[in-house]
Amino acid sequence: MEEPSLTDPSQTPSTPPRKGPSKLARREERTAAWLLVPSLVIILLIAIYPLGQVFFESFREREFASSEPGRFVGLQNYQQLLSMTIRELPLELDANGQPVIEDGELQYESWVRVLPREPMRYRAVTEFGLFGNRYVLGATESDFILAVWDTLVFTVVAVFWETVLGMIIALALTARFFGRGAMRAAMLVPWAVITAVSARIWEWMLQPTRAGLFNTVGSALGISDGRTNFFGDVALQLPSMIVMDVWKTTPFMALLLLAGLSTIPKELYEAARVDGANPIRQYFSITLPLLAPTLVVALIFRTLDSLRVFDIFQVVLGNQRYSMASYAQSMLINVRDVGLSSAASVIIFVLIFAFAVGYIRAFGVNQE
Repeated sequence: MEEPSLTDPSQTPSTPPRKGPSKLARREERTAAWLLVPSLVIILLIAIYPLGQVFFESFREREFASSEPGRFVGLQNYQQLLSMTIRELPLELDANGQPVIEDGELQYESWVRVLPREPMRYRAVTEFGLFGNRYVLGATESDFILAVWDTLVFTVVAVFWETVLGMIIALALTARFFGRGAMRAAMLVPWAVITAVSARIWEWMLQPTRAGLFNTVGSALGISDGRTNFFGDVALQLPSMIVMDVWKTTPFMALLLLAGLSTIPKELYEAARVDGANPIRQYFSITLPLLAPTLVVALIFRTLDSLRVFDIFQVVLGNQRYSMASYAQSMLINVRDVGLSSAASVIIFVLIFAFAVGYIRAFGVNQE
């Protein structure tokens, strides 16, 4: 029997021509597009238009709640917010021209004499040492630069601990024990409390006298004198904000991770136990890989939410220390500078957008 010749067109199987979407599919696509129109209009009205207005105001100089029309200043607001310089601090010399030494340390001149005052006045953000020299980082809006730094530190540290503690709580609640349902409900109480209320609760507990819970306990245990000023001491302000946020938002992370854990088939753990895998090996071989999509989504939500933190900073610290969002609010309400407030808001938007894109690209959220 002859085999069919590959060169004979009559004997080669013909591939059916590719067809485009059917009429039904095209009709469903058109219907879906029309159904999306109302949502797009709402987004245009409540999101895109206000955002465009903020961008527009960031290029102008205008006083809030004033009848004056304002004027166009271009990038001046951004220049004022982002202008920075680094200057070396000279040694402080005595009358004989010798370096001044106090407590065994060299003394340097004040940054006030070093940082420029014209055409814009610079103020110190921080001082640091490098290769045996002393430098000062100055900025025209030092409060904004500090707000950006504090917000980034707050975000990284808070999200890290919320993820770790949320994972521990979620893993504990997957086990079967008496009262598990009540424990799951109680876990959500901190998250359910309004942020302003929880901030006030923590403010009372962190009072700088023995009226505060932590000072009372610290004094009773002998680990403090009962007068620790958590909100007055600059070194303790940011850690206090982080602890408050971790206490409130860890249940949210635990809830998301618990939902992801419930989708992992139990048969995989049974097979792993049969193969002799201990709980640690099961966690790294089964739990963590299968929980990765849920974990990434939770990280994105919490990171973007932390970058725009406003309420706990505003309620507890007020004008003592800013987050990026509370700084923008202060510029608008206290300083009444619409242009600077709008420019700060645009910078916040750009940072959050960059973080979101970075997360999506790094973790492959947009891939199937």
